[in-house]
Amino acid sequence: MVKTMDLGLPNFEDVKIAKERISGLVKKTPVMSSSFINSLAGCEIFFKCENFQKVGAFKYRGATNAVLALSDEEAKNGVATHSSGNHAQALALAAKMRGIKAYIVMPNNSPSVKKEAVAGYGADIIFCEPTLAARESTLNELVEKTSAAFIHPYNNFNVICGQASAAYELIEEIENLDIVTCPVGGGGLLSGTCISTKGLLPNAKVIAAEPEAADDAKRSFEIGEIVPSINPKTICDGLLTSLGELNFKIISSNCDRIITANDDEIITAMKLIWERMKIIVEPSSAVTLAVILKNPDIYKDKRVGVILSGGNVDLTKIYW
Repeated sequence: MVKTMDLGLPNFEDVKIAKERISGLVKKTPVMSSSFINSLAGCEIFFKCENFQKVGAFKYRGATNAVLALSDEEAKNGVATHSSGNHAQALALAAKMRGIKAYIVMPNNSPSVKKEAVAGYGADIIFCEPTLAARESTLNELVEKTSAAFIHPYNNFNVICGQASAAYELIEEIENLDIVTCPVGGGGLLSGTCISTKGLLPNAKVIAAEPEAADDAKRSFEIGEIVPSINPKTICDGLLTSLGELNFKIISSNCDRIITANDDEIITAMKLIWERMKIIVEPSSAVTLAVILKNPDIYKDKRVGVILSGGNVDLTKIYW
């Protein structure tokens, strides 16, 4: 079994180091708003647009930090991971920028746009069946064969610290946020968002958004132990995985709430962002706005920071 390096739990000081390490290599993405969406939601929303990040998703932050944190000895045989798309693209580009090889295990049903992007960055792609067991077993064989360094998509100290830089930038730019909301799948973005938010705005709440038909994080959070994601059925292809152990420990102590929305609500929110803000986001991003619109009592009259996690959509398969 491939293991992640045991560095303990990352803290706010670790995030500051990561933010400095990747400065100039990742984009400082814009924060945008819509008066129409604000009026509809009954609150003031500030969207951190990671759909404009390199590779079209926040994942480039964590992958870049993890790749740069490797010593020359650790990096000499390249890096490897399993991912449905966004982390795959991110690690492929981060490896290319450092001049090392990337090996990516991808489910065979990953969106075409993501498969093509990973190949375009020069990574070697190994396809597998779309189950966590298949992803992990294929990766184990790959790492044994190549001796590449495994960079887990979310259950990785340096990945978490890199992802945390998105919320850090948002809070630096927008003052006095009451709530920060982001999607949750494996928990890399949420755990990083928790560290930055509680480090910079101790009184602000962190509320995660999750698809109703893939609500393992919500159930895990409520019962206090990791509930595996088994056969999730949602259009949010980036939010299908179970929580990582490191992520769950951070989320359990720092997240205030996890709320779900169904696919119809997510599609409505996604369409609203496309039409009113003129930006492309993927379903895994739009779940945040879906949760806000569904729960006006929680968000009413609040200043809300939202991380739009990515914009990698297969334009041949529009959801409406």
